[in-house]
Amino acid sequence: MLIGRERQQQELLELLERDESQFCAIYGRRRVGKTYLVKQTFQNQFAFVHTGLCEATKEEQLWEFRESLRSAGLKKCKLPKTWFEAFHMLQDYLSTLPQAKKIVFIDELPWLDTPKSRFLPAFEHFWNGWANMRDDIFLIVCGSATSWILENIVNNHGGLHNRLTRRIHLQPFSLHECERYMQSNNILLSRKDMAEAYMIMGGVPYYWSYLRRGESLSQNIDRIFFAQDAPLHDEFKALYKSLFKRSEIYLQIVESLTKRRAGLLREEILRETGLDDNEAFQRALRELEECSFIRKYNMYEYKAKNALYQLIDNFTLFHYQHIAANVPQDEHYWSSRRMSGDLDAWAGLAFERLCLLHAPQIKHALGISGVVCTFYSWTYKPGKDEQTEGFHIDMLIDRDDQIINICEMKFTEDEYVVKADDDRLLRRRIARFIAKTETKKTIHPILITTYGLSRNGYASVYQRTITLDDLFHE
Repeated sequence: MLIGRERQQQELLELLERDESQFCAIYGRRRVGKTYLVKQTFQNQFAFVHTGLCEATKEEQLWEFRESLRSAGLKKCKLPKTWFEAFHMLQDYLSTLPQAKKIVFIDELPWLDTPKSRFLPAFEHFWNGWANMRDDIFLIVCGSATSWILENIVNNHGGLHNRLTRRIHLQPFSLHECERYMQSNNILLSRKDMAEAYMIMGGVPYYWSYLRRGESLSQNIDRIFFAQDAPLHDEFKALYKSLFKRSEIYLQIVESLTKRRAGLLREEILRETGLDDNEAFQRALRELEECSFIRKYNMYEYKAKNALYQLIDNFTLFHYQHIAANVPQDEHYWSSRRMSGDLDAWAGLAFERLCLLHAPQIKHALGISGVVCTFYSWTYKPGKDEQTEGFHIDMLIDRDDQIINICEMKFTEDEYVVKADDDRLLRRRIARFIAKTETKKTIHPILITTYGLSRNGYASVYQRTITLDDLFHE
């Protein structure tokens, strides 16, 4: 059963109906459901399906390609010696089929491009010299090695430049889609528990598939990540290795970003990592952003320069803060930390990232879905002569209707209670923001929290309250 992905499925079905041949690349992080989307959309309509082999030789890849041709229906099939020969065999086979539109699905395409195999020129020739000249081929490719897909297919400057007819970047699930997934599997978790699961695993469907019925969230997390032979204990290593060529550069960048909550400037990342400022570094930043591991954003006062890079991938941060930190290999790590309250600091930061990933839902809750908005962050650093502390605002919503929302995000066990000190601090920050930025817009502070706001004498400091239920909106 396919959960979510309605828009992407509709895109694929519309491409199938086109009169011309189509070339679609689907990419996204490991375990996000790329293959599942294609197979569930087209079921048994494929003319040819092939999956590349991980870490195999050219000869092994070609042998398996022949077996895929045999499985498709080409019985008399010799072993090709080159990729050019292999694709000519595919062409000959497809030419014999009567279907009005022949769906060719090549999964894990990057794995076929082994050293000195000349795979890419042969693949380019297959599309440019044959498939694109016809009107009955629908070629779909995907693979977990996102950097290869981006460099050689999506952003190709050679024979495949501008040849794609559609690119689909498959994103992780939203909270709404995760809830639908839980319901389809009859797993009962409160929305607060689902939010906490999202703060740990993000919206990667494969990770959520390990949740079991009849277990608490803490039991599930201990079993999935911390128990002996936990299925996802080593997922982090495989994740970056599968996505990115030369993954050590990407990991250095990511690790540097774990050290500062608000993010780092490009120059600061170079200084922290010791990496060279070259094309490989720039490509790594670009691809980490393309895969939604990091976000590039501007501080409010620097809209055109000094962009910050911030790590927003929940699972990556969970790995560094908890899986890697579990040195004694405590099999009940999560349950014991949760009971002791040691996770409060992590939960606060993780909830802020969850909110950042659900900006459309926040706009909907505010009733401004149709208003052009830009999301910023802002840091106040006092001067040497100022007798005050600095502070950071994680989310500002700068709206075209002349309002700026200053967002406070609180992950709580009950309704949030505004105290006198909280009220005083927030009003002081708003006054400081107005004075420093000289904005003429109206400032509306809003609260995003788990169960809403407890009504007391200080609650009126917030103009609006957004609850966890609002973040589950479609």
